[in-house]
Amino acid sequence: MSPKCSTNCRVFEVRCLHIPLDDRTPFEGLVKLIEKTVKDEHTRFPSRPLYLLGDSFGGCLALAIAARNPHIDLVLILVNPATSFNKSQLSPFIPVLGYVQLGILYALSLILGGPLKMAATRSEEALLSRQTLDELSRSVSSLIPLPSDLTDKLRNDILLWKLELLKSGAAYSNSRLHAVEAQVLMLISGNDKLLPSADEAGCLWTKLKTRKVRHFKDSGHSLLLEDGINLITIIKGTRTYRRSRQFDFVTDYLPPTLSEFRKLVVQDFSLLRIATSPVFLSTLDDGRIVRGLSGVPNEGPVLFVGYHMLMGLELFFFAEQLLKEKNIAIRALAHPYLGARPETSQQKYELFDGLIVFGGLPVSAKHIFKLLSTKSFILLYPGGSREAHHRKGEAYKLFWPDQPEFVRMAARFGATIVPFGVVGEDDIAELVFDYDDQMKIPYLKRWIEDHNKQAGGNIRAGTAGEVANQDMYFPGVIPKIPGRFYYLFGKPVETRGMGYLKDRDSANEVYLRIKSDVEGLISYLKTKREEDPYRSIVKRTMSQYSKVDPSEVPTFEP
Repeated sequence: MSPKCSTNCRVFEVRCLHIPLDDRTPFEGLVKLIEKTVKDEHTRFPSRPLYLLGDSFGGCLALAIAARNPHIDLVLILVNPATSFNKSQLSPFIPVLGYVQLGILYALSLILGGPLKMAATRSEEALLSRQTLDELSRSVSSLIPLPSDLTDKLRNDILLWKLELLKSGAAYSNSRLHAVEAQVLMLISGNDKLLPSADEAGCLWTKLKTRKVRHFKDSGHSLLLEDGINLITIIKGTRTYRRSRQFDFVTDYLPPTLSEFRKLVVQDFSLLRIATSPVFLSTLDDGRIVRGLSGVPNEGPVLFVGYHMLMGLELFFFAEQLLKEKNIAIRALAHPYLGARPETSQQKYELFDGLIVFGGLPVSAKHIFKLLSTKSFILLYPGGSREAHHRKGEAYKLFWPDQPEFVRMAARFGATIVPFGVVGEDDIAELVFDYDDQMKIPYLKRWIEDHNKQAGGNIRAGTAGEVANQDMYFPGVIPKIPGRFYYLFGKPVETRGMGYLKDRDSANEVYLRIKSDVEGLISYLKTKREEDPYRSIVKRTMSQYSKVDPSEVPTFEP
């Protein structure tokens, strides 16, 4: 697969390898066949990476081609690669292929699992008699319909050849792993009945140079055929999609699709969304506060700056509403840990991957510059992790730097700055075990220090005040009967043509005004929510029976 350059068309140009059932091309012949296509594509697009998606046996092919072509920029996506064939259940299976029908059904049971596996176990300890085989065949047929000509096509000699091909392919690729220079992403099923894929991931991890792993605990061997598995989403979330030699958070970004939006926000956060029924308010040019986001600019560059609630609870609903109401995909600037967290051989597809799919990227001057130059909509938290990991009694307190870091950069590109406030964390949880408490316990103190060192250290080192303490930790909270989340976007601040680049005093004045605006927006929401007749979850739940969208539940009059 070769990546496309425009986000308005297909993500990849796809080539598919089909091997006819009766084909007898040996493994090295298949490698040379694919290799020719890879070289042709590389000649046509020498600056693009080429992606080889290898599922099971295809993983052996992909590794073999990468080992033979270290000079070509290849990205390998290996799905339960068959390099572990000699350790699988299929190796001892070859001698019993004389029982043709049983061999076919047993092979299918390993691949498909479920009903076929259930039927096979009924005759597990029985003698392999003609009667037993007939009974097993009827059991399987009753549990899952099979094409009438399937067993005719999967002849004994074909199965034997395919298994021998697997054996030679695994041996060939394993002997050449040391020569693989390609970037590798392994997708591993935790419930693979055909191959010991979970163990093999650890082996490949130690032998390959540039690799990532994502485990899917409950999935079977045919991972890509399972419901809920979106390959493009995984590639994006693991930062594996790129158009050139190096991955770039800005130029290689692909906005989330509707299906990704539904999976991550609508499904994964549906309970929290229903429980908190978020309210979105914005401020028009004349100062009026209205329900919805009509006061938010439609054209970028726009820089949203505001308060970061405990553990960033507000982030996904913020992104959801902008995407749903304004068709805006926001780029959220996050702690550098997002891009520098260490990879392990046991890693699962997780929340951090989802953040990247939804536009998250590590905060840096370079990224802000690139985003503003491309007229993006950017979310920046000046208080960073110090606000999101605040202590007891510090809810809704801003921890901003003394210097107007973002104002001068925004003014350089004539960006619009939109201050915003958000409240509601104190309505859903009480912080009882904070950073100060945990640092008094030697074991937790060491863990926090080590964890933050791995996360890239303190990004505010050298900054004065409490904002300099950017350590991340996991707060201990007691859940409450949930109230609501309230968001208020303030009046946009235009920087175009106001000369902040040369006048530090003016930039600082605007910076302090925006900080004051955010504090005012928070204060407004804390006061007005007391007037909300639907702040109680009981009334909201009753109202939601007639509402498709929890954010449409009535609230106070602005």
